[in-house]
Amino acid sequence: MSAAAPAAAPTAGLRVLERFRRHRLAMFGAVTIATLTLACFLGPFLLPFDDTYIDIMQRFAAPFGGAHILGTDELGRDMLARILMGGRVSLLVGFVAMAIGMAVGILVGAVAGYYGGLVGTALMRFVDAVLCFPAIFLLLALAALVEPGLTSITLLIAATAWMDVARIVEGQIRSLRERDFAVAAEVLGATDRYIILRELVPNAVAPIVVAATLNVARAILLESYVSFLGYGIQPPVPSWGNMLNNAQIYLTSAPWLAILPGIAITLAVTSFNFLGDGLRDALDPRMDGR
Repeated sequence: MSAAAPAAAPTAGLRVLERFRRHRLAMFGAVTIATLTLACFLGPFLLPFDDTYIDIMQRFAAPFGGAHILGTDELGRDMLARILMGGRVSLLVGFVAMAIGMAVGILVGAVAGYYGGLVGTALMRFVDAVLCFPAIFLLLALAALVEPGLTSITLLIAATAWMDVARIVEGQIRSLRERDFAVAAEVLGATDRYIILRELVPNAVAPIVVAATLNVARAILLESYVSFLGYGIQPPVPSWGNMLNNAQIYLTSAPWLAILPGIAITLAVTSFNFLGDGLRDALDPRMDGR
């Protein structure tokens, strides 16, 4: 009787997925992010109250005490509806700012790492100069010069979120530039654009993906900071940050007005950080033996 054929070795993608599944905090983060996203984008359609409905007779209603599950604010607006709509705005800012910031960072880092020399040095010194300014102060300075709103705050956060990505990508591209596959593509006559976009950047995808998840968390925090200080998303459009700003004078009389958006921010940011940690470990082949 012939011996059974050996089981096929798992592919690289399956190994990455298995390592990710073994990371419990990353799985918690992924599930939480998916749940938050679905709740924020679909939940408001299922509620009996919208975020602008004012029930003047139910001002400062406590959570779990009536028709308003999470209570109401100082105007009688439903807190659950505002949390979900605020989450829609905060998550949208986070995802869009991340996408723009990643695109700029990858472009700058790839050009600097591939060409090196004067071009690379000039680009990276510019990156270092911008990184000298604390992100929150740079963002506040820029926000004071433009009209606050959803589009402007998203672009401003993206403008302060690409520098770390550029440094990561520049280091990766510089190390991959002399690898055999890149040299072979150059010898075969491939254009610089082809080599960068089709050969080098795909091979640097692991740290880029990790940086992307962490940048979403960073963007949500920055939006919360700026909106809390009054320079970000403006009422009546809710965001988790401006909900905290409106709640600060009611901390003793109606603490849930600050606690609920605070919990939402903490949950979202922590989950994205857990997801980033899990992706970093899953994409590292050295984790196979652990």
